[in-house]
Amino acid sequence: MISLSLCMIVKNEEETLGRCLECIKDIVDEIVIVDTGSTDSTKAIALKYTDKIYDFEWCDDFSKARNYSFSKATKEYMMWLDADDVILEKDRAKLKKLKESLDKGTDIVMLKYDLNLDENGVPALSYYRERILKRKNDYKWKSPIHEVIELKGKLLYEDISITHQKEKHHDPKRNLRIFETMKKKNIQFDARQTFYYARELYYNGEYDNALYYFNKFLKDERGFIENKISACLDLYDLYININKEKEAIQALFNSFEYDIPRAEICCSIANYFFNKNKYEIAIYWYKEASEKVLDIYKGGFYIKDCYDFIPYMGMCVCYFKLGDLNKSNEYNKLAGKIKPNDKNYLNNIQFFETKGYK
Repeated sequence: MISLSLCMIVKNEEETLGRCLECIKDIVDEIVIVDTGSTDSTKAIALKYTDKIYDFEWCDDFSKARNYSFSKATKEYMMWLDADDVILEKDRAKLKKLKESLDKGTDIVMLKYDLNLDENGVPALSYYRERILKRKNDYKWKSPIHEVIELKGKLLYEDISITHQKEKHHDPKRNLRIFETMKKKNIQFDARQTFYYARELYYNGEYDNALYYFNKFLKDERGFIENKISACLDLYDLYININKEKEAIQALFNSFEYDIPRAEICCSIANYFFNKNKYEIAIYWYKEASEKVLDIYKGGFYIKDCYDFIPYMGMCVCYFKLGDLNKSNEYNKLAGKIKPNDKNYLNNIQFFETKGYK
């Protein structure tokens, strides 16, 4: 069995820190908490679980803080969590088993990161992250914001999820301010930082600047393919927000330059044509989405619903609009197999029963 250090950086997390530590305390062998300036009871809560609590003066650099937390670890492997992360019971069991059986030749364990669970427990967005790392390899976080570790050595992908359950909204401009500070210091952005800077500009309503940096990123040959596909999706949403529909749909089609169309892209194209009442075209793209095979190992963001539930429900509505209740009912049933408790599916069942369908 491996030994495992949990390394966390925290600030004013009294609402969530205890919840996080409760779900991991009996799995890890050491808990390292680095506090970056809490003014609430965060440190008092941390003291209930560990005496390894360290202060770190915040300097607008997440990598430096995370690297400091790693420097305090003493076990064979290090695992990181944020205070508003939890590990659900099914994943706790898997993580315990992994700890007992992990081949010590493994350098990095990649675990899923699930965000925004719906009422059925299905995440709105998932992706793999470097989550457990061999300490002797001295891995270093890079980038002050949207920090990352370079993936070197033997990687293991596990079907174990860390679930992000945010309880409070952090300063929405924090990340953008860090990027702006980097610019003022004449720090040159790499391709990944350019992508995330464009996103932060978009999220904060600076559409013109966002467009500039998204396009700059897409022209950068060093950019990660999955980030380029995400950038095309972001550009689609951005153009829709500023009522530039032709540019919006073109942004989606531009993603074909980078790889075979993802289901997420197909669903967005389908939605575009659905909103124009072009239901036959929408059906084509929903069908394309439903036939895509999700490859979770490509390393990008993915929306599981785009591979089944969303296209099935989309085709249900499209066929209804076209007056084909038989096919509409058929696709509603397929959607129900994915989410049997979904309200739209259940409402549709009642409707079809009134029309004599079962």
